[in-house]
Amino acid sequence: MYHERINRATNRNITLSLVANPSHLEAVNPVVQGKTKAEQFYRGDSEGKKIMSILVHGDAAFAGQGVVYETFHLSDLPSYTTNGTVHIVVNNQIGFTTDPRMARSSPYPTDVARVVNAPIFHVNSDDPEAVIYVCSVAAEWRNTFNKDVVVDLVCYRRRGHNEMDEPMFTQPLMYKQIHRQVPVLKKYADKLIAQGIVTLQEFEEEIAKYDRICEEAYGRSKDKKILDIKHWLDSPWPGFFNMDGEPKSMTCPATGIPEDMLTHIGTVASSVPLEGFRIHPGLSRILRGRADMTKKQMVDWALAEYMAFGSLLKEGIHVRLSGQDVERGTFSHRHHVLHDQDVDRRTCVPMNHLWPDQAPYTVCNSSLSEYGVLGFELGYAMASPNALVLWEAQFGDFHNTAQCIIDQFISTGQAKWVRHNGIVLLLPHGMEGMGPEHSSARPERFLQMSNDDSDAYPAFTEDFEVSQLYDCNWIVVNCSTPASYFHVLRRQILLPFRKPLIIFTPKSLLRHPDAKSSFDQMVSGTSFQRVIPEDGPAVRAPEQISPFPFDLIKQEAEKYQGAELVWCQEEHKNMGYYDYISPRFMTILSRARPIWYVGRDPAAAPATGNRNTHLVSLKKFLDTAFNLQAFEGQTF
Repeated sequence: MYHERINRATNRNITLSLVANPSHLEAVNPVVQGKTKAEQFYRGDSEGKKIMSILVHGDAAFAGQGVVYETFHLSDLPSYTTNGTVHIVVNNQIGFTTDPRMARSSPYPTDVARVVNAPIFHVNSDDPEAVIYVCSVAAEWRNTFNKDVVVDLVCYRRRGHNEMDEPMFTQPLMYKQIHRQVPVLKKYADKLIAQGIVTLQEFEEEIAKYDRICEEAYGRSKDKKILDIKHWLDSPWPGFFNMDGEPKSMTCPATGIPEDMLTHIGTVASSVPLEGFRIHPGLSRILRGRADMTKKQMVDWALAEYMAFGSLLKEGIHVRLSGQDVERGTFSHRHHVLHDQDVDRRTCVPMNHLWPDQAPYTVCNSSLSEYGVLGFELGYAMASPNALVLWEAQFGDFHNTAQCIIDQFISTGQAKWVRHNGIVLLLPHGMEGMGPEHSSARPERFLQMSNDDSDAYPAFTEDFEVSQLYDCNWIVVNCSTPASYFHVLRRQILLPFRKPLIIFTPKSLLRHPDAKSSFDQMVSGTSFQRVIPEDGPAVRAPEQISPFPFDLIKQEAEKYQGAELVWCQEEHKNMGYYDYISPRFMTILSRARPIWYVGRDPAAAPATGNRNTHLVSLKKFLDTAFNLQAFEGQTF
């Protein structure tokens, strides 16, 4: 939620924004930092003097959860710093039922903050004046040095976990001591009364006044019949939705752009805008290749991405691409940041030289982190709907260590937090003999968490395509052409709402001579194809996997009434897309025709580590796919 109030020291409004926090300890940390960074960016607050973040932690989680360390290590990186965060650790000296002696290997829970040399203040929470003093010093430190600072509130839980647990089961001696403690409110009141600062009557009147405020608010809550969702958003996105919180339309304009714009972007993408800037000879060959493609009005994957980003920048859309090695690209295909071969730290980003009044493009290599960085980018995408925010995994399956962010914020974001979010995940995927750790982006996981119903026969209304996207929890695609990649990136912004977009991106296809698209497939009037119909033999190439394109699959299947229907995938049968698409094919075809499966057998690991075994299995299922007679009569 967010709330505006008057800052009595400056007599100016201050906005307090509270980010939704799942019960996955400390997962919200990088999300807050990303949102803070975005707010600073949009307000031109490069020094963090207008916007800052405060993170409230638990002691056991602060010491135990690795995302705390990952977030601290973002604190001073150029594209991730928020110019200092105040960390408040509520130190109950116990984690649920576990003693610190069993929970950490350092004396203090806050020792992890020493990794960035943050000052750490340990303060007795039974002394409110000391707490206020320490917090003032912490605020002054952050404001002066723009660095992180930690306040360790050394306290205790009076009634155990959630104020409902029985702590005597596991910490009997500790809780005998706690039960003998005078509550902090009484302790402080007795001190003020003894010093003559307040009277007993004044103290009792203040307590009664506070109780009345709580009781009246509780009473009003019972009378409230309508929940105003906008009060529960940490960023309201003014002007994006209607007054009732719904999209302003249910249409998506064509995503193509004029041919001269494609040519211009291709020309800049193949040039070095700065004079006297010497690039690597190998990069010169790459730029000449881009220029040649532009001349022939063709694009590969990297140039299609350039076209999508560049066109959005012209329209005032800020683009931010983040992740491990994204500036060059894991597969040396992108090269969005050029490095002078003679001058250290002299770089050039041609994307920021496309148009005179374009939006800024941020492309930034991240720390070697998935959990923290994906959370950061998710938070960044929360701040505004008018930005394309992308996180790219070095290899697709590296999202494994960021699964908590995916499960708690991205998949469930709208259902659980009532929040739209347009973050894009780029996950390199493909069974190409690179071993079990560098092959599968685990599409089955994303599809299993998609909320469209495999058994529900949809009503094909006029706005079916957009309505289906609006009803889903996220969009999952595996583009087979650069043009499709171009369109789906632009559609992500042109849609009248925001949904997370999961893209399984290629590896070897980045340079495959046949994996190219022409300008004709990207010019004005063209748009993203959820299914690419075959012009020749009856073979389908699904593009948008989820939500499932029921309408187009039905049309294609009806064209070829006498044909065998085959789902061929390179992933193992218990992985990939088969379990997702099979029941949906059955629904749309009313179970009148069988669906044949051709692919690798079920397995535990996503890919073999042996190159020869990979090639043998590849040949086997391709032979099967193109020689169905040998498998007639089998049920799949």
